[in-house]
Amino acid sequence: MIAAMLLLAATAQAPSRAGACAAMKNFTLPGVALEITKAAWVAAGSSPPTAGPGGPTASAVKLPAYCRVDGMIDRRTGGDGKPYGIGFAITLPDDWNGRFLQQGGGGLNGNVAFPLGAAAAGTNPALLRGFAVVTTDTGHTGSGFDASFMREQQASLDFAYEAVGRVAGLAKQIVAQYYGRAADHSYFAGCSTGGREGMLMAERHPSYFDGIVVGAPAMRTSFSGIGDEWVAVALNQVAPRDENGRPVTHLALSDVQKQAVIDGILSQCDASDGAKDGMVFNPSCRFDPKKLVCENSGQQAGSCLSAGQAAALERGFAGPKDSKGRQVYPGFPFDTGIAATQGIPGHLNGGRNPVGPPFAALAMDVDARAAAAVDANAMISTTSEWVNLNTFSAHGGKLVFFHGNSDPWFSSLDTVGYYERLKAANGGAAAVRNWSRLYLAPGMGHCGGGAAALDTFDLLGAVVDWVEKGTAPDSVTATGRAFPGRSRPLCAFPTFAYYKGAGDVEDAKNFECRE
Repeated sequence: MIAAMLLLAATAQAPSRAGACAAMKNFTLPGVALEITKAAWVAAGSSPPTAGPGGPTASAVKLPAYCRVDGMIDRRTGGDGKPYGIGFAITLPDDWNGRFLQQGGGGLNGNVAFPLGAAAAGTNPALLRGFAVVTTDTGHTGSGFDASFMREQQASLDFAYEAVGRVAGLAKQIVAQYYGRAADHSYFAGCSTGGREGMLMAERHPSYFDGIVVGAPAMRTSFSGIGDEWVAVALNQVAPRDENGRPVTHLALSDVQKQAVIDGILSQCDASDGAKDGMVFNPSCRFDPKKLVCENSGQQAGSCLSAGQAAALERGFAGPKDSKGRQVYPGFPFDTGIAATQGIPGHLNGGRNPVGPPFAALAMDVDARAAAAVDANAMISTTSEWVNLNTFSAHGGKLVFFHGNSDPWFSSLDTVGYYERLKAANGGAAAVRNWSRLYLAPGMGHCGGGAAALDTFDLLGAVVDWVEKGTAPDSVTATGRAFPGRSRPLCAFPTFAYYKGAGDVEDAKNFECRE
């Protein structure tokens, strides 16, 4: 009887929710060229088109009832004669928890992704928790890494920084209109381009968000490209050639030798975190490729390296320096995912540029490349230099970073470098730990994935607890498909997970954070 009454009540409420959602089609803001193109209520039980790295598959996600509002700001014809406008979509759940989340983008954006909020949210995306979630195409339409929009001035500015801030302000007003009150707290979470956008919000809009989660930020892509090619050039110099005389980068080491490198990394560094478990948590352990050099020429067909191969690895992973010895990009860690073949291939399978033709060069003019990297489009979108975040921190903002140590695209060492500069500019490590933390994920690739990674962790929940309860996240628990049944703490840098020496080695509770 009670169940029937509850069902009847829910059925009666659905038309009113649908009507309230449909009414958002008429939402306007004075002085804003805003079009609401769609406002539709969706009953509980639907699935999103995509989920996110480290989380459940999209088909496994069953969404609550929500109102979806789509729209565009400043629809116009650009200086290049093409149509432009800042597209956005926001999901407004019936069972709202009073929180707002802006979801970061990816690549060069160009499409309005489904507003789910899966980035660094573990297995429970933000929409399922009751967050109102917004996404944006940042002012243009396009697929993949089509950069043609950058020829149009306003479109470039929108992508670089303007659209993200404008959509944040607009979405907050939509939330207030729909629910009859403003959000209690506002959050941002994204990875890659979305990570850059998160940094952008802390740097240029310091009062907009209470908590920000930044993953593998694409904060200076013109320089990370130099770092990626530098590794490929080093390997190209020892790689075999194809029928046209071009180096075949991924054959610079045989499959057996690639495995030998991974085994060597584990042999030299695995136990430095107290547990030989196929993962390297200690960031201070340094792998030496020269220890894998063959003792005699007869061994080279096996699992050892030639002196040239070892030198190429050492040189490539150390990162490029200019003619004056200045580090142009920090290089990459030797980690267990550098031979990865899935997703963006690891550097030992390198030469495959994620955004362009393969890296086939045998030499590199680092000075010229570094000079060319400082172009207008790169500079307006960079977020790597601004470290004065005292307005953000003073209003209680919390900023957390995460990065996979096997990311072959943007080096985790570059994010470490930014974090070190952030500490130096904001009162030192102890002061910054009051509002910012960094977490490094061993074996994890770009934003997630990895054959030896624990890439499922809830930093969104951690930053919410930090903002709203004052609970600082010294660590977060990570799990992953690569190691069923295993959990580990991801510790706030520079500490790392260390096995206490007793108890189940698969259980995070038997590890502690050490420096």
